[in-house]
Amino acid sequence: MYSLLSHNSRTLFALALALACTLAAVAQPPARRKAAENKEQTAAQSAPKGSAYRDFPTAAAMPEDVSWRRDIYRSLDLTKDANAPLYYPTTPTNGRENLFTYLFKLLLRGQVKAYDYKLDGNEDFSEKNIVKAKELMDRYHIFYEQKDGKIRVTDSDLPSDEVKVYFIKESTYFDQHTATIRKKVTALCPVLKRGDDFGGADSQYPMFWVKMDDVAPYLGKLMLMGSNLNNAAMMSADDFFTLNRYEGDIYKTVNLQDRILANYCTEDSAMKKEQARIEKELDDFDRHVWGKDSVAPDTIRVTLVRDTTATVTKAPSRRRTSSTSRRSSVSSKSSSSSKSSSKSSSSKSTSTKKAKTPKTRKPSTSSRSGGGYSVRRERH
Repeated sequence: MYSLLSHNSRTLFALALALACTLAAVAQPPARRKAAENKEQTAAQSAPKGSAYRDFPTAAAMPEDVSWRRDIYRSLDLTKDANAPLYYPTTPTNGRENLFTYLFKLLLRGQVKAYDYKLDGNEDFSEKNIVKAKELMDRYHIFYEQKDGKIRVTDSDLPSDEVKVYFIKESTYFDQHTATIRKKVTALCPVLKRGDDFGGADSQYPMFWVKMDDVAPYLGKLMLMGSNLNNAAMMSADDFFTLNRYEGDIYKTVNLQDRILANYCTEDSAMKKEQARIEKELDDFDRHVWGKDSVAPDTIRVTLVRDTTATVTKAPSRRRTSSTSRRSSVSSKSSSSSKSSSKSSSSKSTSTKKAKTPKTRKPSTSSRSGGGYSVRRERH
C-alpha cells in the first residue's frame, strides 16, 4: 500500500512539473517567443548542406619539435605569369574573384583574424595585435557604408587592382617523424602599391598579416585559373601555395641580427648574389640531407673502372711463382743482348735487329685462363 502511494505521488509530481514548464513557456512575451523562433529558423537555413558541409583538407601542420628549419620571407610580384592567378580578375566576374577580394570578405564577416603589420616587418599573431576590418578601411581610405552597426562594401570599392604584391613567410623544415623535407607557407600579407598625388613612383603599403593555417580551409574553396592554354584547368588557392606554384624573391631571412637583405646589400648585383646564395643553401640541404654529396656519381663510376683495371693488371702477378722469375731472367738476357748489338752496329736494319732478338712465346690459352704465363725452357 505504501509503495503504491509513493508511485502515485511521484507521477503527480512529474505531471505538475511538466505543466509548470508549459505554462512558463506560454507565459513568455510574444516578442521573445518570436525572436527565439526566428533564431532557430535562421540557424536551420544557414546550416551547411551537401558538398559545403565537407571540410576541405589542408597541408599538414608543421610540428613544433622539428630538428631543422629555415624561415625566409619572399615578395611575390603579381605581374609575373607564375603569380598571375592570385591577381586576376581584379573585379569579380562570373563567380570568380581574386585572392585579395576573397580575403577581405572573410575579414568583414569575421571568419578570419587580421594582424597589424609592424615597422620591423615581423609578424605578431598575439591578441593585442589584432586589427579590425573597419580600421583597415579607414587607414587605407577604402569607401564603405555603415548602417545599423553593419559595414557594407561594394566589390568596385575594394582596391583589388592595387594589391600587386604579397609578402609571404616560408618555412623549409626537416620532419624527423616522417623523414621528409617540407616547404610550407605560414603567413601571408597583401601589399598595396599606390602613387602620390604628385605623380611620383608607386610606394608599397603592407596592409596586414594573416595566418595561413587560419585561411587555408577557406582558400580550398577559392578556385583559380591554372593555365593560359587550358582555361578549364582550375586549382584551389590552397593548392597553389601548398604545391609552391608561386615565384618570389627573398627579401629577408630569420637571423640573429634581424636584418633584411637591403641592410647589407646596397647594390642590385649584391642583392641578386645574396638571394642566389640563400637559394643554393636550401637546395644543398635538400640534396645532401641523405649524404648524396659524399661522392658524385661520375666519380664513383671512374673509381670503379680504375679499381677493376688495377685488379685485372695485378691479378696475374699474384699467380706467377717460379715461372715468373724464369721469364724475367730471359727478358733481362734479351734486353742486354739487344743493347750490346745496338752499340756494336748501329747501322744495321730493323729486320736484322729483330732476328737477333730472342722471342718469347705468348701465353697459351690454358695459361691465360689460369692467369699465368708459360716460358719455354731451353737446355744448355
